[in-house]
Amino acid sequence: MDNSEEQKHIQENNGFARIEPYTHPAGGWGALLSVARNLKRQDILGKGSITLLNINQPTGFDCPGCAWPEKKDAHAFNFCENGAKAVAFEATSKTVTPEYFAGHTVSWLSEQSDFFLEDLGRLTDPVRYDAATDKYVPISWDDAFKLIAQHLHALDNPDQAAFYTSGRASNEAAFLYQLFVRSFGTNNFPDCSNMCHETTSVGLLDSIGLGKGTVTLEDFDVADAIFSFGHNPGTNHPRMLGTLREVSKRGGNIIAINPIKERGLERFQDPQAPLEMMTNGSTPISRYYFQPKIGGDYALMLGMLKHLNEWDKKALASGKPSVFDRNFIAVNTVGFDEMIAEIERTEWADIYKHSGLSPEHLEKLAKLFLESERSIFCWGMGITQHRHGTANVHMLANLLLARGQIGRPGAGLCPVRGHSNVQGDRTMGINELPSPKLLDNIDRVFGIKSPRKNGHGVVETIKAMAEGEVKVFIGLGGNFAVATPDTPYTQEALRKCNLTVHVATKLNRSHLVCGKDALILPCLGRTEIDEQLHGPQAISVEDSMSNIHLSAGRNAPISDNILSEPDIVARMAEAVLPDSQIKWKWYIESYDRIRDSIADVFDEFHDFNLRVYKPGGFHLEHPANQHIWNTKSGKAQFMITPLSEVYADKENQYAAAYTDSKVYTLMTTRSHDQYNTTLYGLDDRYRGVFGQRRVLFMNQADIDEAGFEANQWVDIESVFSDGVKRIVHSFRIVPYNIPRGSLAAYYPETNPLVALSSHDKYAKIPASKSVPVILHPGNAPEHFNLATAVAPEDADKKVSSL
Repeated sequence: MDNSEEQKHIQENNGFARIEPYTHPAGGWGALLSVARNLKRQDILGKGSITLLNINQPTGFDCPGCAWPEKKDAHAFNFCENGAKAVAFEATSKTVTPEYFAGHTVSWLSEQSDFFLEDLGRLTDPVRYDAATDKYVPISWDDAFKLIAQHLHALDNPDQAAFYTSGRASNEAAFLYQLFVRSFGTNNFPDCSNMCHETTSVGLLDSIGLGKGTVTLEDFDVADAIFSFGHNPGTNHPRMLGTLREVSKRGGNIIAINPIKERGLERFQDPQAPLEMMTNGSTPISRYYFQPKIGGDYALMLGMLKHLNEWDKKALASGKPSVFDRNFIAVNTVGFDEMIAEIERTEWADIYKHSGLSPEHLEKLAKLFLESERSIFCWGMGITQHRHGTANVHMLANLLLARGQIGRPGAGLCPVRGHSNVQGDRTMGINELPSPKLLDNIDRVFGIKSPRKNGHGVVETIKAMAEGEVKVFIGLGGNFAVATPDTPYTQEALRKCNLTVHVATKLNRSHLVCGKDALILPCLGRTEIDEQLHGPQAISVEDSMSNIHLSAGRNAPISDNILSEPDIVARMAEAVLPDSQIKWKWYIESYDRIRDSIADVFDEFHDFNLRVYKPGGFHLEHPANQHIWNTKSGKAQFMITPLSEVYADKENQYAAAYTDSKVYTLMTTRSHDQYNTTLYGLDDRYRGVFGQRRVLFMNQADIDEAGFEANQWVDIESVFSDGVKRIVHSFRIVPYNIPRGSLAAYYPETNPLVALSSHDKYAKIPASKSVPVILHPGNAPEHFNLATAVAPEDADKKVSSL
């Protein structure tokens, strides 16, 4: 069987590859057309339209996409383009049945693009990998759980298993999952947080005592300025654009700090604003746009503080009030003088060099912050996915603490989380580094003895699988094999496992990277009715701003042979732990029972069921907003890392000393037709890329200096001190507005370039936004179609690691 099936699929769904500048605003008619096109593609124009009316509504289901909160006065059309794509692909009429698996080998499926796999449709039945035929074959649910129990019981100790969690899992599923795993005896909880906002969780815990943001949606109504650091709301969380539009309309400042000019941070046409749509108008979003070089945010923020310090000295010398909030600092913080001393030791020349901003631009940025009495700092992966990601988060907190802007209406910290319940999973105890209090509470409520040894996160899990120390991998959602760094090494590590298990709604590449034994267990989606003994059930989720609310699907399940995530976890636990005193099946009869136990474990979830059934649910208050600091010192902590330490680490020194070729800094990024590793198409409309993904965004001056041309094919090789050759082939150069020396390309195609050892020092988050690379002239591979997502040759490249 050849690839003609995929080529036909590509041409029917995406047309042909082209680079064509997009001059329209974010949102608008382009978004509406995209929604209609995707509903049609999934053959659910009628069903899909009705389904979308229930998304993010008080009695409906929570969007399976991003975690941006809902407004209390929700509009009837409370969804964005990318949320609609997620719903369309989940509510699809297409299915992947046992008959489909019978006609296609895993080897053949592995040759297809990620977009092709996603577009196949919903999984309908549990299947087990048969190595003899290289196909997935049907298995009963009972036999699947018996097989899992058999493999787990065969381990020498529980730490030889790892239990991954995706951010799409509900609070109820996550709570049962961590309870099952701790009852089994391990804290090995690699989680998608380990790859996105773990530096936020660690950095804010250090600085203010809890690893969550401090603002609510209402704070945006009174903020003077919104500072947007390193994130792209137009693609990653488009509903945020509605909030930013309101800020802009009332005259608030929006300041973008991002290496790439992103359309959603420039202007937005609200599909829910009839006048804008009829007149083809739009609203400017950012009044000011600063483009530091990739990785330059830390130096930029240190420079802002240095300006504030100099202005403070002048103010005090002339008898004017301090630039800093001295009363707040004295009462609530420690470490301010030490921070200022380090700032004063830092030379301006080094700040300009590492930030990539001119002195005039940096001073203007600092002045905008000085002039704002109520500032909200928003950030995403551009801040977190660096080897100094935790230091970046410390610096964000330093700036707001220095001005007393935490616990003040209209001001505070706003990490913009990705997946819809990634924050809730952490709240529910999915944590490889659990606190003693959490374990004590679990043991008290359930009468078990939780393991006290810290477990593995993502990086440690990959190493442990590669070294044979972890032999069973179970994934509650997600696409671990390609979401992770150092792709060939990671996939080889997964193949060494005795058993890999994936709970999923759709087929993805991780399901084709099989252990010696492998299972795919299909589960209900957010859009579907979850019918249990006590009737239809609702699950709960936590958004980026710590709001807890219910989600209940409205569509009939795609198959009679799929189970809910809580049910799968409970049945797995019952099979693995037959002597457990925990009534696993009893919990599934009514999810209210799970929520009652959550309330018993977590103080902040008191009266969980009483509060969550109220329209809009309830909010988890952040202690820092009451100036309660749950840090070691009992106060908010100023924390600073010397600039030299941040930018002169081992890998930076190695890259700086590399003389064979010019070294650039590459950041991996999403396309607009993408959510995490899920591909809904092959277009990146706002960046003018259509029908293709193997592109490299590059400054025109860098293209000229290197002797390249636009549309030329190049190979990208990363440069790390371990000496391992990591290379991806055949990327098409696209001139773009990006600082010199900085490059951008899509993941997961470029994840093979990210060394597993290149991660944040404290949070272990892979440094996917600062990859040192060199470029080689390349060729379009033989039989390469520009519309395919993966070059055939890459599948055969065997690259060792570590």
